[in-house]
Amino acid sequence: MLGTRPDIAFAVIKMSQFLANPSQEHLDKAKYIFCYLVGMQNYCVVFDRKKGESLQAFTDSDWACDLVKHQSTTGFFMTLASGIISWQSQLQKTVALSSTEAEYMAMSDTCRQVSWIQLLMSKLGFPLSETLVCANNQGSIFIGLNPVQERHTKHINIRYHYICKCIEDKKVSVVFLPGHNNPTDMFTKNLPQVAFLKFRDQLGLIFPRAH
Repeated sequence: MLGTRPDIAFAVIKMSQFLANPSQEHLDKAKYIFCYLVGMQNYCVVFDRKKGESLQAFTDSDWACDLVKHQSTTGFFMTLASGIISWQSQLQKTVALSSTEAEYMAMSDTCRQVSWIQLLMSKLGFPLSETLVCANNQGSIFIGLNPVQERHTKHINIRYHYICKCIEDKKVSVVFLPGHNNPTDMFTKNLPQVAFLKFRDQLGLIFPRAH
């Protein structure tokens, strides 16, 4: 999951929450993951320069999905030449008071990873242009574009306002992407099979023999 199989990221992260005291149901669910991997063992990430060489990022969150700690899940991934190169699915360390706040925190985490990749590529001699970040929450995008401290945002940890600096420095450009078209959904929640298969294809994961 960490190196080559982003399609099982959410499932693995979800299962890891029950490592301390797993039940038979959890073990059965883990077997489903193994069966899926057996059937998809020939899948691989394919990069295609013809589809563009720019870095693109997608971000999403699932607000208060942890019913015990009330934490939200952050999900994001980045593609280069249409193939996924970086991804993350994890519980947020801070409790978000609204879905907008959760999305804003996820966007900030995404921008930090984008900045690191931009720096790495620059050191390798391949500087990247402004990165497009796709998010599906208009409120969080507005906060990022308008870094004004209001009563609804002043309590947010200052580390999450890093996104405002990235936008100001033109490292990233944030655009709205409707939720039903946002492939990052597969990193934050369980999806119906049709949606999962649709978004999986957008990661650049395909069977080699199809090409």
